[in-house]
Amino acid sequence: MFLGTHAQRLDDKGRLILPAKFREELANGLVLTRGQERCLTVFSTREFESVHEQMRAAPMTSKSARDYLRVFLSGASAEQPDKQSRVTVPQALRQYAGLDRDVAVIGMGNRAEIWDAPTWEQYLAETEQGFADRSDEVIPGVI
Repeated sequence: MFLGTHAQRLDDKGRLILPAKFREELANGLVLTRGQERCLTVFSTREFESVHEQMRAAPMTSKSARDYLRVFLSGASAEQPDKQSRVTVPQALRQYAGLDRDVAVIGMGNRAEIWDAPTWEQYLAETEQGFADRSDEVIPGVI
């Protein structure tokens, strides 16, 4: 399970050292793709295959499903961590998420996200109070 917030840096070649707590789950490969709110989503290969199976159930006649799948899958990049637990973040994905040097890697349970660090701090500042004040059910039956 991916948890926590980890401050990381991209090197000059666009490589990211995976947070130590995420390495075991991602050791056999991972998929990076566009996330929402201009971040990147990181899946273990196994989890990505599961998500892809669910996506295959989307009706081909739905334009919104086709649009979503095109953006999500066209940006996907399968990566293998090297011996130093580094992965290369493709230039197109770095550009999409506005990644420069300092990044925040956050756990999202079954996946992780990579954010430009200042963008993450701004997002968190804007949404934390709403989280604290939430009184309605956000995730039915859970929270």
